[in-house]
Amino acid sequence: MTDLIDLIDSMDSMDLMTENTQQTTGVAPDALLLIGYIIGAFGVRGQVKLKAITDQPDHLKHQVRTIYIGAVGAVGAGPRSTGPYGPLPSAPVACRLLEVSMHKPGLLILTLQGVNTRDEAETLRRAEVFIHEDDAVPLEADEYYLHQLYHLRVETTDGVEVGRVREVLQTGAHEVLVIARPGQPDALIPLIREVVTLLDIPGGRVVVQVMEGLL
Repeated sequence: MTDLIDLIDSMDSMDLMTENTQQTTGVAPDALLLIGYIIGAFGVRGQVKLKAITDQPDHLKHQVRTIYIGAVGAVGAGPRSTGPYGPLPSAPVACRLLEVSMHKPGLLILTLQGVNTRDEAETLRRAEVFIHEDDAVPLEADEYYLHQLYHLRVETTDGVEVGRVREVLQTGAHEVLVIARPGQPDALIPLIREVVTLLDIPGGRVVVQVMEGLL
C-alpha cells in the first residue's frame, strides 16, 4: 500500500508540492482558509469525499484550481493525524483540483491531479483541506466564513463558559452551532440574533442569551 509521503515524492510533475517547495512559494499558514475534511475515498479512481464547511461549493467548483491538504493541526495548533496507510503531511501541500461535484448537501466529491487509485485516495483520509484566502469569495461587512466559527469559545451573557463550537449545521434558514461541552451532551444553538448576542470572531468567542430549554 502506498504511503502518502511516498505518493507526494512521486508527484513532482503533477503540481503536488512538498513542504519545502511550499515554503518557497510564500504561502503563509494564516493565508489558508479551512474548507473541510476528507472522510474517505469515493469509487476506485482516486476521488475523495470532502465533508465541506464551506457554503460556497459552486465557487469552489468554478473558481478554485489549487487546494492545500494537510494533517489536522497542520495550520495552527493541534495534533498531527495519521492516515490508514501512513502519516499525513505535517504542513499543508498544494494539489491541483481537477473537478468538484456535489454528492449530497455538505458532502463533495473531489478529483485531484495525481491521485489515481482508491488506495492513494485513502491515504488522505482525515486530512484537512484549505484554499488560499485570495481564492475565497470576498466578504461583505458583517459576513464571516463558516470555518471561522469552528472552535470558538461559547459563553453566556453572565460570563459562564458553555463549551466550544465543534460543528456548524446548515439548516437553510440559519446556521446551528454544535457546542461540545465537557462531560455533557453537545448543545445545539441557533445562530440567530435572539440567542446569539455577540459573535466576536477576532476575540474567539460567542456570547449567548440562555433561554429555557436551550442548554
